[in-house]
Amino acid sequence: MPQITIALKKRPGKKNLPVVGVINKVDAPNYNSVKKKTWEEELGIDLVEVSALTGRGIDDLKAALIRKASYADENRPLISDLINPGELVILVVPIDNAAPKGRLILPQQQVIRELLDHQAIAVITGDNQLKPTLNNLKSQPALVVTDSQVFGPVSTIIPLEIPLTSFSIIMARYKGDLKTLVKGAKAVTGLKPGDRVLIAEACTHHRQADDIGAVKIPRWLQKKVGGNLDFNWCAGFDFPPDLASYKLIIHCAGCMLSRREMLYRISLATAEQLPIINYGVLIAYLHGILPRALLPFRELSHPL
Repeated sequence: MPQITIALKKRPGKKNLPVVGVINKVDAPNYNSVKKKTWEEELGIDLVEVSALTGRGIDDLKAALIRKASYADENRPLISDLINPGELVILVVPIDNAAPKGRLILPQQQVIRELLDHQAIAVITGDNQLKPTLNNLKSQPALVVTDSQVFGPVSTIIPLEIPLTSFSIIMARYKGDLKTLVKGAKAVTGLKPGDRVLIAEACTHHRQADDIGAVKIPRWLQKKVGGNLDFNWCAGFDFPPDLASYKLIIHCAGCMLSRREMLYRISLATAEQLPIINYGVLIAYLHGILPRALLPFRELSHPL
């Protein structure tokens, strides 16, 4: 068994990924099935014999994939555990240059769908229509969820007795480890001009003139720090393996990543004792409303 194959087998273990071993080209004249047992012992996994040419073993491979697949995250609540059936939730969705044409972004779609599945009432409004929306309601909403970019103005409109959070913070809990991401807020106070900061986005969208990750967050953060920071960006699955030179990682909501991948990225930061924070958590912190934005989450009894 080549050493490179054994090394590659170890890599999924770092991410706690399930592994399915496959031997292809078992139809080849020089294939010796006796080697299968030896390879299984060397790798420590079962191997499925297949032939892509003849189709032999494909059904066995499908069955092995199904057995290894993890469905543990399918029943994780996104928002339904924060409200009761029949309660009203206001969703604040700004329509600006950064908003995609003719559709909502994925976290907004997912929240709406789960509210409907939970028999709750979803009221969607733009940030400019938030005041008249509140005035037209006959009952007080149980929760307000806003786009993080308008956290500041929305927090001044929504009365303090109404719980308020953001789509990004909800996704931080759903996709990753909210407690760890909240702890990253403490690192902001220790940043100094010239420090290196990584901004990571899960998708590779076209950046707008006032992009949240490329423009707004750097502007807000440098204002807080009182000087220029050394920002670096990564997108998609291009996450740098060497994190030692950074003082802080700022990550998007991670809606295009699996929870396993998001937790893996958090674990890489934790292994380097490097603070990592989510977009929504950071924006709430910079606007001085993070404690309020975390109140809907019962598991965070002492968030900061």
